[in-house]
Amino acid sequence: MGRRDRPRKPARRPAFRESLPRILIVTEGAETERAYFEGLARSEKNPLVTVDVIGGAGVPRSIVQRAKELKNEASKRARREQDDNLQYNEVWCAFDVDEHPGIEAAVQMAGANEIQVAISNPCIELWLWLHFADQPGMQGRHKLLKMLKSHLPNYNKSIDFDIYKPHVPKACARAAKLDQLHESTNSPGANPSTGVWRLVRVIQKGPQSDGQR
Repeated sequence: MGRRDRPRKPARRPAFRESLPRILIVTEGAETERAYFEGLARSEKNPLVTVDVIGGAGVPRSIVQRAKELKNEASKRARREQDDNLQYNEVWCAFDVDEHPGIEAAVQMAGANEIQVAISNPCIELWLWLHFADQPGMQGRHKLLKMLKSHLPNYNKSIDFDIYKPHVPKACARAAKLDQLHESTNSPGANPSTGVWRLVRVIQKGPQSDGQR
């Protein structure tokens, strides 16, 4: 049999990789939120998810725009390489109300692109405060920062997640209770409130349907 007549070996199929849900988080701050979510992901060691955190994306509209771009880039790469593992199953934006303009426009853009939002009103320090104490009533950013330092005298924008780790369940419960309170008075997202607890649940349990969060 000539060299050309030899039967060809079947093409080698790429090794099978079990689908692993990916979560993208784009945050306002370059330090606080990123350190918190990366610390949480390491602590949970959830084999069901991988978490990518992009920090320092600016004001709410810029954050959502950046998340949209990264989501689309990942989807294009997944199609190009025929690997669904490369796309994001959920994309989240975490930002403060604070004194930012364009919150409503940012939320609308997020919804139009199937991006979730975790908004803290007035700021992320509310979420951190809830690890140690119950809801503080309506507060401004500067007052909350001062209050948080009463628990953590050395607090700055860089955090040590191990300090917060034991208190995450209480923070989630307190934040969820705040959401329920505001919904009962038809004022969702009012000060004080934070949607970070929903994102924390996703990191802990993996992407779920809305009814399961």
